Amino acid sequence: MAGNNKHFLNDSSTLVIDSLEGLCAMNPHLSIDRSNKVVHVTAQDRSHVALLCGGGSGHEPAHAGFVGKGMLTAAVCGNIFASPNASQVRRGIDLVDNEQGTLIVVKNYTGDVLNFGLSKEQYAALHPDKATRLKFVIVGDDVAVGKTQGDIVGRRGLAGTCLVYKIAGALASTGASLDDVYSVAQWVASRIVSIGVGSDHCHVPGTAATESHLKADEIEIGMGIHNESGHKRLSPAPPLKELIPNLLELLTSTTDSERSFVPFQGKGDRVVLLVNNLGGLSELELGGVVNQARVDLEGKGIKIERVLAGTFMTSLNMPGFSITLLLLPSSNENAGPSAEHILDLLDADTTAPGWRWSSKSAPSVREAVQSPTTAKGSVGSRKIISSSNDKAFTEAITRACKNLIAAEPEITRMDTIAGDGDCGLTLKSGASGVLQHLESGKITGKDVVGATIDIARVAEEHMGGTSGALYSIFFSALAQGIEAAPAGDEKIMWSSALQYALEKLYTYTRARRPSRTLVDPLAAFVEKIQEKQENSFALSVKAAQSAAEGTRDLAAKAGRSAYVGVESLRDERVADPGAWGVKVILEGLLG
Repeated sequence: MAGNNKHFLNDSSTLVIDSLEGLCAMNPHLSIDRSNKVVHVTAQDRSHVALLCGGGSGHEPAHAGFVGKGMLTAAVCGNIFASPNASQVRRGIDLVDNEQGTLIVVKNYTGDVLNFGLSKEQYAALHPDKATRLKFVIVGDDVAVGKTQGDIVGRRGLAGTCLVYKIAGALASTGASLDDVYSVAQWVASRIVSIGVGSDHCHVPGTAATESHLKADEIEIGMGIHNESGHKRLSPAPPLKELIPNLLELLTSTTDSERSFVPFQGKGDRVVLLVNNLGGLSELELGGVVNQARVDLEGKGIKIERVLAGTFMTSLNMPGFSITLLLLPSSNENAGPSAEHILDLLDADTTAPGWRWSSKSAPSVREAVQSPTTAKGSVGSRKIISSSNDKAFTEAITRACKNLIAAEPEITRMDTIAGDGDCGLTLKSGASGVLQHLESGKITGKDVVGATIDIARVAEEHMGGTSGALYSIFFSALAQGIEAAPAGDEKIMWSSALQYALEKLYTYTRARRPSRTLVDPLAAFVEKIQEKQENSFALSVKAAQSAAEGTRDLAAKAGRSAYVGVESLRDERVADPGAWGVKVILEGLLG
């Protein structure tokens, strides 16, 4: 799998400043010292302690996105993945100078610690009267770096740093003293643990295109936010229900001598859960991570007091996430702040644009949700129409479903060119659902109308989207057509019912053949079968095959392909994926 090497920018050399100026344009309460890349609060309250942070860019919204009332006072930004130099940081200290003092918070990376530390010492040397008004907190929360490995350098700083920003910044906005803000920031930094996992490295704008160092089905646990490799790879990538417990064990273990950084006790612990998008993960996947983390923490008897999820500290476009836990104090801890105080500070309002909204309460307790009982409609006066050959009926449907499942990769390939890429999986899902109903005996040839209605329900529930609706309408109408068809000849019954179903489908879609949609082979099949020729079913399937093949050279008049460039479809000569699905189904029915 190749990394995402494409970016939207003017020039890689101006990307950081362009981005910072865009941030300030969106947030007029922020200002920028352009030459030093320092974003700061425009109207600073200089009677309160200031918070200064920073580091390399590429971690947005960290760091500049967290500047605002109730959080950071200023952020000093370096180039991508490079610490700002000491003169930039000194300018930041000058900009936030105030009556109470300044707390500097940095992630534990050598460049950040050295340059911010150097600036602090230089500033103290130049202003000895202010030397005691500068304090320094280093945050290292990465459990991937074990105690032996990190004996000298310590743990790397990850997304847990953002919790320090928020809590210390909220406390500073109340007018607390520098010593109090420093003390709470140090306490929070000592109680956070984080672990990252990714499926690929990110790509740095302005550098050569790269290929992934991971296999297509491989993920890496413990990846850093500057493309540092992790400590463990897993292949194939496990489902979340296996991955998340592994990650939580690394965070909360009390027996791992290398990673027991925070005094977890297990059952009864109270935590803040932060799930952070490393830059390239979809919101859909992120929600799944949050849910699984919640399930597994509750399973360990750990109470989640707050859940925060979103993009906090990225690694550019890295496809991955990190999990951070802040262990709150227990009721029998005398030293340090109370859990309620920490939560109040976390909940406090802020104008920092990068801070994601989160609920100011604990998630509700998970309970088994019982679906409302749906009254099963009785057959009533509906006809019970049986197939002349029950075995052949179910075997034909089974073949069609298996054909469709086998064709999923090819249909997906077609749809990535001619649509939105989901057609193959949608049809596979429907086919799998029908197979389950066949295996459970819900679909049989002993009740053809009931079987057809059941297939319509599967299409509705398992497929969804446009395809699910079209198939469900067609099969629902087909059931009506079967019931309304004259008794007697089975071939006449199917012919009449199919014609009825097609006409009913036409009332809900404007697509008519040739339209480069599933209507093309479906209509060809139904129209041909009306001729009632000898061997009409095989001839009708052949007509459908020809119509599906013919979509390769058609301009799309309906469906997703209508939004795809004509030249692209013409050059690729790819068949319509929906039409191909109908062809595959009919070929399976024919056998």
